[in-house]
Order: sequence, then C-alpha cells, then structure tokens
Amino acid sequence: MIRVAVADDHDLVRNGLRLILEAQPDMEVPVEAGSGGELVSALQTTRVDVVLMDVRMSGMDGLEATRRVVAAGGPPVIVLTTFDVDEYVYEALRAGASGYLLKSTAPRELIAAVRTAVDGGDVLGPTIIQRLVQSYVRRPDPGLRSEALAQLSGRELDVLRKLAHGRSNAEIGRELFISEATVKTHLTRVLTKLGVRDRVQAVIRAYETGLVEPGTPMDD
Repeated sequence: MIRVAVADDHDLVRNGLRLILEAQPDMEVPVEAGSGGELVSALQTTRVDVVLMDVRMSGMDGLEATRRVVAAGGPPVIVLTTFDVDEYVYEALRAGASGYLLKSTAPRELIAAVRTAVDGGDVLGPTIIQRLVQSYVRRPDPGLRSEALAQLSGRELDVLRKLAHGRSNAEIGRELFISEATVKTHLTRVLTKLGVRDRVQAVIRAYETGLVEPGTPMDD
C-alpha cells in the first residue's frame, strides 16, 4: 500500500486529492495537514511513502516544511503549485523536493507522479527541469564548482551535462554511444559523489557550479 501525505491549507484541495488517491486500490492518505508545521509534526509519528506539498501555506510554508522533511531523511516530496513557472517552486526544488506538479494536473498524471516518486524516478520532465533551473539559477560559484565537480570523471561530467540539457537516459546513451544501463550507473555515481538525492538536484548543481550555463543550446 502506498501511503501519501497531503499538505494544503485549503480543505477542498485536500479533500479532492484524497478522493483521487484513495480511489486507487493500493493508495491511502493517512496524513492530511493544513500547514507545513502540521505536516512535519505528523510525520514524526506516521510513516508515509511520499508527500504532496502545497508551496504557499499559512504558518510554516511548503518551502520550510520541505527543507525539514528532507533534512530528516523523510519521504520524497512533490510540491504543488497553481503556477507554471514559479520561483518559489525552484526554491523548493533546491530545498530537496523531488519535483512539482500543477494543481491543474489530470488525476491520472497525479497518480502516475506519486508512483514514480515512490519508485525513485523523475516527477517532472527534463525540459521542465531545464526551464526552471535556467530561469532561477544563481550566478555560478567557482569555489563550489572546483569542490563539487573535481570528484567526477570525464564521462560522469559528460553524462551530467547531457542530463542538465534535458536529455533522457536513452538519449544520453545514444549521444555518448553507451548503453542505457551504463548511463544509469554513471548517474548513480554522480548522485553519490555530489551528495544529492535525485536527478533534479543533480541538474540544479550542474547549473549552480557553472558546468552548464543558462541559455546554452541543448545540443552542446
């Protein structure tokens, strides 16, 4: 059974999400919270597999709550927003969220996203990741680059560049003339060496270190 926590300060939104999720035979919603603080407290006593987190809530907002859930080694967090591009969402991703969804997302896509997050996969498409990061990334930090990227091999840097340019594993494999399984192995090593939990965080790190610059063509 997939256990989902829902955090949103609107009762109607929480109820709607719960109805969608619990219509699935293998999903339940043991935690509903009206603020980030309520969610963080609930997760101390109740186990869940994934969190759906509104980013704008009274009291503790979704950004701070995401930061605390991730710091505590909690479940993956998918942030929810009414905006297609929102700097607050980018900050949530930097805080450790595994992805984001629009509140207008179709129910079947919401269900698919929850399953993907539980399986450790990407919750947002590579082009969306790239657009968010390119829109809001900070000026690259040379010191961060030398420290973070020095651990990566040449091939791992190639794979990270392709990932940051929005390529899927299959596309990376074709362009680098390696198998998809080898791509996954390189990505696992990249995540470990950079100390990040997922592909979204790796892409953010690629931009923040200056390995990839905003606005550069995807076919570099």
